[in-house]
Amino acid sequence: MLGTFARVLAESKLRTSEEVYWADVEGDIEAVNGVLKITEMRVVFHLKAPKEKHDEINKAFGGYLTQCPAAQSVIGCIRIVDKIIIEELN
Repeated sequence: MLGTFARVLAESKLRTSEEVYWADVEGDIEAVNGVLKITEMRVVFHLKAPKEKHDEINKAFGGYLTQCPAAQSVIGCIRIVDKIIIEELN
């Protein structure tokens, strides 16, 4: 997911080096019918970008999951909750 969103951002000429772009990821593992199963993953993306790019970033964020092979492989089996926090980059 991090890589796919980075690719989408790169198409808009946005930098995604580790000092301006990272994610915090958590997940839940539950016993489902006696079998341990990953049931949810939560991803919070962090991106520092110029204010004039924030709308473009939000638009890209709204559609990147449909292009993500990893997400598309598990959607329906694992609930994905994602959000983005954009900080202004001077």
